[in-house]
Parts: sequence; structure tokens; C-alpha cells
Amino acid sequence: MDLKYTLWGKKISFPSDILAADISVLLFLIIGVGLLTYFKKWKWLWGWLTTTHHSKIGILYLTAGGAFFLRGGLDALIMRIQLALPENQFWVFQGEKYNEMMTTHGTTMIFFVAMPLLIGLMNVAVPLQIGARDLAFPYLNALSFWLFFAGGSLVNISFILGGSPTAGWTAYAPLALKEFSPGPGNDYYSLGLQIAGIGTLLTAINFLVTILNKRTKGMTLTRMPLFTWSTLVTSLLILFAFPALTVALLLLSFDRLFGTSFLSADAGNALIWQHLFWIFGHPEVYILILPAFGIFSDVISTFAKKKLFGYTSMVFAIVLIGFLGFMVWVHHMFTVGLGPASNAIFAISTMSIAVPTGIKVFNWLFTLKGGVIRFNTAMLYALSFIPTFVMGGVTGVMLAAAPADYQYHDSYFVVGHFHYVIVGGTILGIFSGLYYWWPKMFGFLLDEKRGKWQFWLFAIGFHLTFFPMHIMGLMGMPRRVYTYLEDSGLGTLNMISTIGAFLMGLSVLFFIYTVYWSCRNGTRDVTGDPWDGRTLEWAIPSPPQEYNFARRPFVRGVDAFWKEKMEGDGTFQPAEKLGPIHIPPSTVQPMILSGIFFMTAFGFIFDWNPVKIGGGILILGMLIWRSFTDKGGHFITAKEVAEREERKGGR
Repeated sequence: MDLKYTLWGKKISFPSDILAADISVLLFLIIGVGLLTYFKKWKWLWGWLTTTHHSKIGILYLTAGGAFFLRGGLDALIMRIQLALPENQFWVFQGEKYNEMMTTHGTTMIFFVAMPLLIGLMNVAVPLQIGARDLAFPYLNALSFWLFFAGGSLVNISFILGGSPTAGWTAYAPLALKEFSPGPGNDYYSLGLQIAGIGTLLTAINFLVTILNKRTKGMTLTRMPLFTWSTLVTSLLILFAFPALTVALLLLSFDRLFGTSFLSADAGNALIWQHLFWIFGHPEVYILILPAFGIFSDVISTFAKKKLFGYTSMVFAIVLIGFLGFMVWVHHMFTVGLGPASNAIFAISTMSIAVPTGIKVFNWLFTLKGGVIRFNTAMLYALSFIPTFVMGGVTGVMLAAAPADYQYHDSYFVVGHFHYVIVGGTILGIFSGLYYWWPKMFGFLLDEKRGKWQFWLFAIGFHLTFFPMHIMGLMGMPRRVYTYLEDSGLGTLNMISTIGAFLMGLSVLFFIYTVYWSCRNGTRDVTGDPWDGRTLEWAIPSPPQEYNFARRPFVRGVDAFWKEKMEGDGTFQPAEKLGPIHIPPSTVQPMILSGIFFMTAFGFIFDWNPVKIGGGILILGMLIWRSFTDKGGHFITAKEVAEREERKGGR
């Protein structure tokens, strides 16, 4: 449905969906500028845009990931409206338009929602849990965020600048090549993911160095909280998995932009893309789920008031899951004809991951057994995760059987399984972590009454949305279709799924309302320890000072803060003398450098040589500039630190 105009005697056609997107973006910009001007917050905004502090970077990740969540969620709702009725014709979202919406939804949710939200929580919690003052490389942390944001913006802006990618979030070749996907859509995909991937890889390096080198005295590896352990293993997975994606995206970019034939069906080999993508793609599942495992471990232990059952076995299970995650990628390729021997090997390796996952589930259940359980919102999300993820895991084992996978493959059964694992694991974990660490970030608690309403809306909507998809798949509904016949018997199940999707959407809006209400009326966290916590982050005021710890604590065991509560007065023996503390400088360089990457990408997409060359020169110039400005910041004197701690009541 296009809007047609006549201007100076020429007929102009403008797609109504793009016009709606343009108007929406313009309205948001006008409202944002107006509010910043009215409340005189431009200086405040500049402070956030140039920050290098881990906590603020974490909040930026959460904010940007939340914004992309709304975009990806809107895509999902539009798809569910289109599929709610058989042979439906909702607006313009059929054919290629539906492919654009489906591709953008999947790409956004995986790369620009789930990962940044988890990295945001890592930024907020991990330095505090190991007694560090910041990440090892604050500048690199800021650059990582801005590269992610630039890449995400590049992919999402494609909708109004020539068309979104249409080849699905997996971008299988040869479908993703110029011959079958003309236009710039998939160029936005390949370049945007490469830019964002650089940021994610830098983040992994930063967390690895921080966790291995920045722990406070006494915080051995065997005393770290499970969320920190999961962050460590996740960072290792990113370090080894993302280079495979980078190579795949480079091959795709070369084929599309420079006319090579690496992935073409005749001169090249299209299976190269599938192998490289899934060598990255299956570890990516664990990159998304392991941090959620860490969140649930900390939350369940805290709100059951018990030490985590089988701490050593839980750590072993995390490491083993990460190791086995690299050995199962071919289960995504059972139908490509690699042969029975290959399929059998990867079927067995896939099923073997159920063992360490089962260890974790039973350990969570044994932690709950005999505990004094508090059913607040963070705990409700953690408890709902256990049966939900088990259901997703069971269907995963079903898909791991190669003969059965021939029937399930590319059906809605796979869509249901995938969402039970990712949404039922990662997104539930993110919500649990947000409710859990919100008072530490902002100094006030999210309202429990409204939080529980939000939880039940999300939980009910989730199962209504994705459980019917398993049945649709068994009834023969293929994935990636925008319509189906009326006599197929799929109409009722699709309508139920659409109703559930809107309940989930309502839940997300209710979460935003809960944040707003709690900010104005919520309980203030005056103790720094609203949950009677067990780990180091609860031993300091909320929100923490910019240096986190005036004197870094000496740790004497697992659940370090709880140990001090049980064996003393809840205070730590300091691991250092009170002295001046260095605070890294704020800088605009990461934002500028990422902006140059963003603009240079357009030079490759539209083959503008001056933009390509100019962008490359500017990037090199920025790196040289950085080499001469790698100093600065300021020191807070010991006297000022002592005064701040006295005012804040710090330990």
C-alpha cells in the first residue's frame, strides 16, 4: 500500500510503512530534544555520552538494548498480526516486506537485544562482585558500547534507506547474495554485524582481563560468584566464536560488494557459510544462556537464604557447557547431506550437553529444598525459568535426533523450541537480573506489586505465544511463511499465539510503567543491601561511589558478604590502606570513532569511494590521536574518600 503524490507533474510513490517509520522517528527526536531543552539536561546527557565508568556504560547498554527490544518486539507483533488469520493481508506486510520484518526481528533480538542487555548487567555487577574499581580498560569499554550501538543503528536504519535485509537472521547463501537478494539490505546486515561484533569481541577481552587480573585479595577463582564465573566462560566463548562469524561476514561482503564467488552455488560453496555461521551460532546460544544461568544461581541462592548447592559442580557444568558448545554446530545442518556418520556424531555430542545442563537444574532444585524462600519478582522469574527451560531442552533433544530432525527442520516446531530456550532462558534471566540489581544501579527498588503483575503477564503471554508453535510445526506449518490456507486447521493456534504475543507486549509496557512509578514513589535503598545479599556488591552503598570501594575488601570464602555477616558484624577486613584513588577520564573519542565506522559503512554500501577512503583515513587518524591521549583522569584524595564514605555510610 503506497501513498501516491504528484509533484511538479511527476508521480511519486512512497510506501506507507516507511512513512509511518519516518514520522515515528521524527516525533521521538522532537520529543527528546524538547524534554532535554525544557529540563536543561544537555550537560547531563553529555556526561553520559562521554563516560567510561563501568556502571554507567552498563546502564547505556541496558538503555540501548531496551530501545532495540521495543523495535524488535514491534516487528514480532506485526508478524503475529499478519499470521493471526489465514490468508490475511495486513497492511503491506506480505512477501518481501514480511521477509524484511522477520529478518530484522531475528537479527535485532539476537545481536542487539539479548547480548547488550546481558553485557549491561555484566558491566554493572561483575566489577562489584570481584571487588574491582572498574573494568581493566575503561576506554575500551566505552568504545565497545559505541561500536555495538553503531552496528545496531546501521542494521535498523536500513528500513528507511533502501530496504532491510531479507534473507533471514541466518542470511543463508546463496539466498543472501546479490543474485537472489538485490538491493543494499544484506549489505547493512553484513557491515552492521561486523561493526557490532568488533565491539563485542573487545568487551570479551576486557572482561577476561578484568576477572583474571582485577580480583580483590582473597577472591580466588573458586570463590567467585556464579554470575562472574558465567561471565568468564561467556567471554571465552565470544573470543573463540566471533572470529568465525567475522570470516563468514567478510566472505558475504566480498561476494556482494566486490563480485567474488566464495559462497555462490556454482563457482563457490554455499555450505561454507552454514559451517562458519553455526560454528559461531551454536556457541552463541550459550553466550546468551550462560550469563542467565549465573543470574539465576545468584538470585536463587539469595532468596532461598542458602548457599548454592554443589558450587564446584555448578562451575564445572558451566565450563563443560562452554566446551561442548563448540562441538555441536552440525545439528543445524542435518538435512544438507553430510552423511549418516557425521549426523550420528553430532547428534550424540548434542545430546551430551543435556548432562551438565541437568546438573545445574538439579542443583538449583536442591538449593531451594529446605530454603527460606522469598517469592519476590526476581525470584519468580528465576523459578519460572526452570520448567520453561527444561521444556525447551527436551524439544532440543528431540531435534538432536537426526531422523526426527528431517521432519521438524524448518517447521514452526523449531521456532517454538528456539524461543523456549532464548526467551524462556535469556529474557527471563534479564528481567530477573534487572529486578535484582536495579536498587544497586539506581538506589531505589522496583515496586513488587506492579512487578508481579508484569511477571504474570509476561509468563502467561510467553506460553500462549510459543507453546502452540510446537503443535503448528507438527501439523506441518513451515517457518518463514507469511500466510497459510484456511482449511489447514492452523487458524485457531495462530490466533492464540498472537494473543499471547500482545500479552507479552503489554507486559513490556507495564515494565516501563513500573520503572516510572517506582522512580517517583518506590522504596529507596538506604542500606545498600535490600535483599540481605550474599556477594560483595551488597556490601557498599546504592548506587556505589564512582570508585566502588574506598578500600578493597579482603575475601575469606564463597558468598563473601554472607560469611562476614554470619561470623562478624558484616564488615570486611580491608585489603589495602586508605589512599588516593585514580578515576579514568571521560572522553568523546569512542563515540566519534564509532560514528566514523558508521559513516564509512555507507561508502561500501553505496560504493562511494571518497567516503571509503576518507573514512579509513579518519579511523587511522583517531587511533593515532588516541595513542597521544592515553592518560588523564583525576585523583580523589584519601581525605575526600573518607568524607564521602562517612556521608554515604560505606563499609
